[in-house]
Amino acid sequence: MNVVVVDYGSGNLRSAAKALEHVADAATRVQVSARADDVRAADRIVLPGVGAFADCKSGLAALPGMIDALRECVVEQTRPFLGICVGMQLMARAGHEHVTTRGLDWIGGEVVTIEPRDAATGAALKVPHMGWNALSFDNPRHPLLAGIGEGAEVYFVHSFQLRLDDPKDRLAATDYGGAITAMIARDNMAGTQFHPEKSQRIGLALLANFLTWKP
Repeated sequence: MNVVVVDYGSGNLRSAAKALEHVADAATRVQVSARADDVRAADRIVLPGVGAFADCKSGLAALPGMIDALRECVVEQTRPFLGICVGMQLMARAGHEHVTTRGLDWIGGEVVTIEPRDAATGAALKVPHMGWNALSFDNPRHPLLAGIGEGAEVYFVHSFQLRLDDPKDRLAATDYGGAITAMIARDNMAGTQFHPEKSQRIGLALLANFLTWKP
């Protein structure tokens, strides 16, 4: 099996690749690539992301043929796909970080700023949301959550969230001064707002599940 981590200048791709290699079996190759042809040859695709939505979209668009290759493989050929942090946000219709930027438009929704407030005092909470937070599951039986218990803690670093059109696309949420979309899944596509590569045992379990997922 060939897993491609898309290299478009995002900051966390090497750590994501190393985490995938850690849970992969001997028959699985994890490749970091900026080439559209490598994506077309992949069995599974991972799109990481760190930084501003517009910058990440521009970086992706700057790779010759990459957006077309991703659409062909993920949308048309339904190969398993995982977006991480901004990589998940790019699946949306649009992002509103500083400027409005068109996303890949695979999942209905838009990326908006988080405005967390303490439930007791109403005071604004620190942004970016950075640190460990517990997951609450919308669909605990989803294969990507196998072996992961309700309340498992994962690591977040973000100031924006994906606000979904259809709540059924949300696989898990977290509470940081209000509900935040933590994970999405529809058909062969999935995404995490948190960083599985920084989430220790829980993150590795999720990545292992992705490598065996048969949507």
